[in-house]
Amino acid sequence: MTSLAIFQKADLTTLRDPRLFREFAYVGGAWTRGSGNLSIDVTDPADGSRVGCVPAMTVSDTTEAIEIAHRAFVRWSQESPVTRARLLRRWYELIIAARDDLARLMVQEQGKPISEALGEIDYAGSFVEFYSEEAKRLNVENITSHLPDAEMQLIREPVGVAGLVTPWNFPSAMLTRKAAAALAAGCTVVAHPSSETPLSALALAELAERAGLPAGVFNVVTGNAAEIVGAMTAAPEIRILSFTGSTEIGRLLYGQSAPTIKHLVMELGGHAPFIAFADCDFQRTVDHAIAAKFATSGQDCLAANRIYIERPIYQRFVEAFAERVRALRVGPGLTDPDIGPLINARAVEKQKQHVDDALGRGAHLVCGGNVNPAGPLFFEPTVLADVPEDALIFREETFGPIAAFAPFDDEEAVLASANRTETGLVAYLHTADAARIARMTRRLEFGMVAVNRTKITGAPVPFGGVKQAGLGREGSRHGIEAYTDLKYVCRESA
Repeated sequence: MTSLAIFQKADLTTLRDPRLFREFAYVGGAWTRGSGNLSIDVTDPADGSRVGCVPAMTVSDTTEAIEIAHRAFVRWSQESPVTRARLLRRWYELIIAARDDLARLMVQEQGKPISEALGEIDYAGSFVEFYSEEAKRLNVENITSHLPDAEMQLIREPVGVAGLVTPWNFPSAMLTRKAAAALAAGCTVVAHPSSETPLSALALAELAERAGLPAGVFNVVTGNAAEIVGAMTAAPEIRILSFTGSTEIGRLLYGQSAPTIKHLVMELGGHAPFIAFADCDFQRTVDHAIAAKFATSGQDCLAANRIYIERPIYQRFVEAFAERVRALRVGPGLTDPDIGPLINARAVEKQKQHVDDALGRGAHLVCGGNVNPAGPLFFEPTVLADVPEDALIFREETFGPIAAFAPFDDEEAVLASANRTETGLVAYLHTADAARIARMTRRLEFGMVAVNRTKITGAPVPFGGVKQAGLGREGSRHGIEAYTDLKYVCRESA
């Protein structure tokens, strides 16, 4: 394991492997700044300092990258699954070997605590390892013929070029979760990382090149999201678009993709309820509530956004939770705090808006509520009690370190409150009653339910939500199947 003491604020050219710090796009096996002369600065949210810059690729650059990936698809799709598996395995090994450098890169462009960044690199690598194994097991389904003179066969074939659009909050893991599945299926990739965190994606491209992925198979295009992703949705060569981001942008891309009838995989917003009944393991549930709320400084689609506690333990629970929150350490990610900076000023303004709105509607401020002295993008971990259902924080995702509490009196009432959202990604349930667990898990309108625990994610897990939380699943066998078409062959028996 890595000692966190080795990480200090430093120029990224002092990485153990400086070539992981790339300020170019990666297209067709070459590092390029594109046809334009514009660039985008990447800054450290902890102090606003410039970390580096990447090219602002044009629409024509994006179109060229798509055409290159389309040409590369012909050979890659026909490559032996064993060969694809071997290359992915090598990519995984290189990611794990570069773990420390990749984590430092991530912290300096995204801001999360270094221990969380190291964990994300392990998480990112796990998808590459998982799909390196799944590549060899894709065509394992068949059907028994119902016709006496026919033999029937099912074949999964790669759909074509995959357009991948990844977010800033998990800049490595969200890319590998998509790309590893696509590559294992035989698709080629054109990826667009968030302009706030492109360096993590480019470092992964460097390692993919070293692993031996052929030119044109894995491409990373940096620049303005509207232009680049617009070119992706317009291109008929992009047969699948995988997007992680807000529900609002997801709706836009859904519409833009309609003329070319693309496969769509979308992991959109979350608005997770955390529900604790009076019979829960009290201290353990407090611990899990802290973890569910403050991972990635609250900037996580799985973050508990609404915390419902049964009335008999409500006051004691809020007090115990707030005591823990007051002890959380706030600071730059490389010092490994509990809470790092938020990604930008807009995120900070949203925290202020949610606090002010809740207080104006009758909620009580237990602790926090202000920008932290550590810097303009640091927001104090905050606890709000007695938050009414009409408060903004109970109606939309906060994406920050604010814990909003409300009491409940019975199972039916809390189910109605919890399900009052269109973004049904994950729900957290804490109770010792087995019958209640069975009832609640059936009736909670969410794609995933965590029972008496917080961590539920991993490469074998079909990650995704219901209603407007997204389309399809990522991770697991279902994640690779999204990048395939199912072909049925019926032929005369011998």
